[in-house]
Amino acid sequence: MISKKIQHWVVATALSAPAAMALATPDMPGGPRNNQWTLTEPATRIAADQIWIHGFLMWICAAIFVAVFGVMFYSIWKHRKSKGHKSAEFHESTAVEIAWTIVPFIIVIGMALPATRMVVEQKDTSNADITVKATGYQWKWGYDYLRGEGEGIAFLSALSTPRDSIDDKNFPGAKEKREKNETYLLEVDNPLVVPVGKKVRVVITANDVIHSWYVPALGVKQDAIPGFVRDTWFKAEQPGIYRGACAELCGKEHAFMPIVVEVKSEDDYRAWVEQKKKEILAAQEDPNKEWEPAALAARGEKVYASNCASCHQPTGAGMPPTFPALKGSQIVLGPQDGQLDIVLKGKAGTAMSSFKQLSDTELAAVITYTRNAWGNQPEDNVVQPGEVLAARGK
Repeated sequence: MISKKIQHWVVATALSAPAAMALATPDMPGGPRNNQWTLTEPATRIAADQIWIHGFLMWICAAIFVAVFGVMFYSIWKHRKSKGHKSAEFHESTAVEIAWTIVPFIIVIGMALPATRMVVEQKDTSNADITVKATGYQWKWGYDYLRGEGEGIAFLSALSTPRDSIDDKNFPGAKEKREKNETYLLEVDNPLVVPVGKKVRVVITANDVIHSWYVPALGVKQDAIPGFVRDTWFKAEQPGIYRGACAELCGKEHAFMPIVVEVKSEDDYRAWVEQKKKEILAAQEDPNKEWEPAALAARGEKVYASNCASCHQPTGAGMPPTFPALKGSQIVLGPQDGQLDIVLKGKAGTAMSSFKQLSDTELAAVITYTRNAWGNQPEDNVVQPGEVLAARGK
């Protein structure tokens, strides 16, 4: 008896512990709630409409399911052979045929009208207050403010979780390790910032492979396709942080390509624009500046870690044949022009895409770093920003 009570107590504790932990854990800011059974809380009217149409269609389908299978199972049970029933023999019924043609037609039209209205509204990107271009890269997003307040601002947005935290490395040689929290793998270094109550048009494309810009709370999901420009829009109704991710499998780091949209009040957004423009102005560098090799390589190590290490590995060993090693590479050890051309233009038929979105200084730094790291030591082992600028014009 005591043994059975102990068993019941252990089972009850094991089942209740996860529930208690879930209740004790706060909801993720801008993400799903704990024990969420429904769609993400909407932050735009279109997202709210999507949730409504989802529920509306689901209840119609549920009613049809119950009616059809209810009648079918009742008929099977009520007229079963064991009760002496015999099957009826008939060939057609004009009234029934008309009914099962007209009724489904009315149901489909009733479902299609609100859905079509919503799709048309989603495609109306006219009269936008702000236009932002979102470009998908492996594996980050680039944002360019094309029109409206903030025009001229451009930056890259990448996962800010340290690589050692992703790989769960916790040893003396790990350069940076961060404890995992509720937003683990969902934080970025530069979120997309927009004002509340303003219509934001997002022009979406990609630089390499197909990506998909998806933020559930905003009701937005649009594929980013190389060589094509698609657009969508949203108007957030309340300030906050809204999280999403690339929703199209785009390579080995697809899981590490989050999207963060920060919606600010108009005053806060105006202050952010002013501060961002000051930062961009201060960060502008003279491409004709001659850098010291050590300083250039040190900066290149950081650029490599955020843009190249996921494929070519921190050790430069790569993952052949898809991602070739840079350690001892004939391209890295060869003439500078060859490596510059590949970095700026990519290489057709391979996973190597163009990195022309990086600045002249960043490209010079990362090339200099690769030509001096892991035992690489070619004769022309330093590339200056001016050489990158000249190569762009070729």
